[in-house]
Amino acid sequence: MSTAGMSKASLKIKRCAWAGDDALYRVYHDREWGVPLHDDRQLFEFLILEGAQAGLSWITILRKRENYRIAFDGFDPARIARYDAGKIASLLQNPGIVRNRLKVAAAITNARKFLDVQEEFGSFDAFVWRFVDGEPKQNRWRSIADIPASTPESDAMSRELKKRGFKFVGSTICYAHMQATGMVNDHTTDCFRHKELK
Repeated sequence: MSTAGMSKASLKIKRCAWAGDDALYRVYHDREWGVPLHDDRQLFEFLILEGAQAGLSWITILRKRENYRIAFDGFDPARIARYDAGKIASLLQNPGIVRNRLKVAAAITNARKFLDVQEEFGSFDAFVWRFVDGEPKQNRWRSIADIPASTPESDAMSRELKKRGFKFVGSTICYAHMQATGMVNDHTTDCFRHKELK
């Protein structure tokens, strides 16, 4: 989708500064980022994609997202948990994803640990939303410079996930996950989505 395909009204809307001029970024910002998410498969998708992003820009991952969905069987944790050496070798040859051996291995490990959490708590949703007491935290940041890279809540989530054997789940990655899945409303106060998600 090109910027030319967006309406003039859409281009004039006040958004978080990070959404920039990229049409893909803007659609993601307007429709997904910060929307409270309670679907386990989608929560798992974001967990894997946030881990894949480590050291890269989010737009790089967004552009590869459809490739990831195909390569990782629609982010079905039960299928990913069974990946073997042959599947790993195939993934590491796939130019449509980030071909990093540690990140690919982490996706498989995390799928297995994700299933463990589902078994213990009934759902990953029930587990992860405990870190914000089941309700989106409503922040009031005036600019993106005010938004922290991590919080006590993301520290706690990171500690718990690491204790359970998850990989690529540092506090910064966990906070990005919380932002993306609407556990926190980190749209800046001048952004049209801040009020909509309040």
